[in-house]
Amino acid sequence: MARHLVTSALPYINGIKHLGNLVGSMLPADVYARYLRQRGHEVLFICATDEHGTPAELAAQEAGLPVAEFCARAHERQRGIYRGYELSFDHFGRSSSPQNRETTQEIARELHRNGFVEQRSVRQVYSTADRRFLPDRYIVGTCPYCGYDRARGDQCENCTRVLDPTDLLDARSAISGSADLEVRDTEHLFLLQSRLTGEVEAWLADRADRWPVLASSIARKWLAEGLQDRSITRDLTWGVPVPADTWPELAAAGKVFYVWFDAPIEYIGATREWADAAEGRDWRSWWYEADETVRYTQFMAKDNVPFHTVMFPATLLGSRRPWKKVDHVKAFNWLTYYGGKFSTSLRRGVFTDDALELLPADYWRWFLMANAPESDDASFGWELFATVVNKDLADTLGNFVNRVLSFGHRRFGDRVPAGHPAGEAEQRLGREVATLLDGYESALDALDFRKAARALRALWSAGNAYLDERAPWQQVKADPAAAELTLRTAMNLIHLYAVVSEPFVPAAARVMRGAFDLPGDPVRWVDAERAAALDTVPAGTPFRVPPVLFVKVTDEQTEEWTARFGGR
Repeated sequence: MARHLVTSALPYINGIKHLGNLVGSMLPADVYARYLRQRGHEVLFICATDEHGTPAELAAQEAGLPVAEFCARAHERQRGIYRGYELSFDHFGRSSSPQNRETTQEIARELHRNGFVEQRSVRQVYSTADRRFLPDRYIVGTCPYCGYDRARGDQCENCTRVLDPTDLLDARSAISGSADLEVRDTEHLFLLQSRLTGEVEAWLADRADRWPVLASSIARKWLAEGLQDRSITRDLTWGVPVPADTWPELAAAGKVFYVWFDAPIEYIGATREWADAAEGRDWRSWWYEADETVRYTQFMAKDNVPFHTVMFPATLLGSRRPWKKVDHVKAFNWLTYYGGKFSTSLRRGVFTDDALELLPADYWRWFLMANAPESDDASFGWELFATVVNKDLADTLGNFVNRVLSFGHRRFGDRVPAGHPAGEAEQRLGREVATLLDGYESALDALDFRKAARALRALWSAGNAYLDERAPWQQVKADPAAAELTLRTAMNLIHLYAVVSEPFVPAAARVMRGAFDLPGDPVRWVDAERAAALDTVPAGTPFRVPPVLFVKVTDEQTEEWTARFGGR
């Protein structure tokens, strides 16, 4: 079995993330990691809060807290929310950790020794109102390429174009809003990406054809436009310090590394945090001179693609160290809210903490993954949400579980009935289930989540079709043993659903599995041959009727939530 390193883009520290952030990286990474573990692979699933940079300082300033305290509190809050969504991180770290600081500084030294970092005098924006140099994200204005009027000084989040602060039109300070800006000389470090262009091109050519079109096209677009040398330091009080043993003048001036330089390195840093947390864990076998059995998959939204597929690989290549580099990049488009952007300031859209107050995590996990923005942007709407939840979860899966176990308990007691041996209908169902399961596995192996959700939904529907065809409520009148066979088969389907549905709806999967008293229940996955047999749960196994798995979303709720969160 392969060893799988899985990372999702780091959620930024300044505020609770919305549903689009969740479905654009962390949730699909969790579905994939869970699936791989069930298939018997060794998995290391790493994530962390991204804590450095301008927005962290601004958010701390607004909260009236020292930035370190603000980040510590915000990290704990985010971690609690992700536990609520049952994201199965092996470690959820912090980019402000000592491990990340040490790793970032060492990689910077290596780049310098190899001639890929250069100190330059640059002209930088200075705010006379704020009496300080303004790092790129402290400057906002209009993007010269797409006209977006809230572009930041490092990147336009609307068109994803990387910018310099001096590119912005109508620039103003993000601290004070003042447009009284001037340009002064200051010293910064630059990563000489131009010297690494050929190596990045060769690296990308070796793997990008295996990536989804979204990821490969964005990476190739960046390369086609030419790699520019990039400043990797900023004038901030919070960040990984420039090491004084290599750049004493810059260290004395308080320079720190650019957040987009240290944040991807935190994947390594967080793995070191994980290793340091317990004896016997080896982070190097995953990242440093990792053997060819390690397969590295990254999950991210499309705005993160350039940094992960060009800048971070250039950083690792330039270090001349044997760092593990990504094998597969799964990128996502945007999830919008009724076609527009989620907005914290305008209180528009659904954020991860509010969503959990409304409904349990499985409702959100299923809806988001069944409608994941893979090939195009996807729009969230309460009507669509209610339709999907009610049809798929309540009517198809939940109703099947409830009526099988309730009817079985009512007519045959609290043990799985025996009845006749399997007949043609059961054999036909077994073949159908095996075929559907094969398609489900293939879709997950290919990281095609919407297709996987369709296959899983088809598996659930197959059970309902079988139950309706066999009609045990009619069979019990003329041939009770036939009804017992139907119910035994259906109960085995419930156990099958518990196993294979876990990546998408882990809480419901636990309830379904827990309905049967199978000591130890060793089944991790169900291969096609075993699935076709439908005999994992033998006759005589004690079972219980669980509470209703999923309740329907009502029209009154959709109206209430639309009014509360905006829409239409």
